Amino acid sequence: MKRFLSSFSITLALTLAATAAPVVAQETAQALRKPDVIFVPTPPEVVQAMLNVAKVGPGDIVFDLGSGDGRIPITAVRDFGAERATGIDIDPQRIKEATANLAAAGGLNGKVRFLNQDLFETDISEATVVTLYLLPSLNVKLRPKLMQQLKPGTRIVSHAFDMGDWAPEQTIDVNGRRVYYWTIPEQ
Repeated sequence: MKRFLSSFSITLALTLAATAAPVVAQETAQALRKPDVIFVPTPPEVVQAMLNVAKVGPGDIVFDLGSGDGRIPITAVRDFGAERATGIDIDPQRIKEATANLAAAGGLNGKVRFLNQDLFETDISEATVVTLYLLPSLNVKLRPKLMQQLKPGTRIVSHAFDMGDWAPEQTIDVNGRRVYYWTIPEQ
């Protein structure tokens, strides 16, 4: 009986430690650097328009750069059937919030993840769709990375801001808010 209780105690302790580890890691995460922008959530109707114009669906791998509270990756998987979605944000508080929102959405079978990383340093080469809500200067700064890492045909959608002299293929007005759409050209 003593051996059983000891084994049970060890198993219970390991299970609790494994469950608590991600929470501890999130709480102790440090900001990599000061965020380039303040968090302003994209309205739900704009999220829908962004994912619609990109024709997100099964087989798509969505990367949301500057993902904030996680609404775009969660919506891409839950409502549009994307294969996977990744949210990248430099602010650990946003990652914590996005992770809580993912849990509230039922976890979505591990198809959504949020990474506390610098979007300028993160490998996004597997993306078939990239979503943005950054400032114009950041979009322009990000453009060489998009051209370098993404395959031709990858779709890019930006809420509110364009990419300088790279003309969008489509511009949509959603209740007074702009959505811009591009695809990565053949090299």
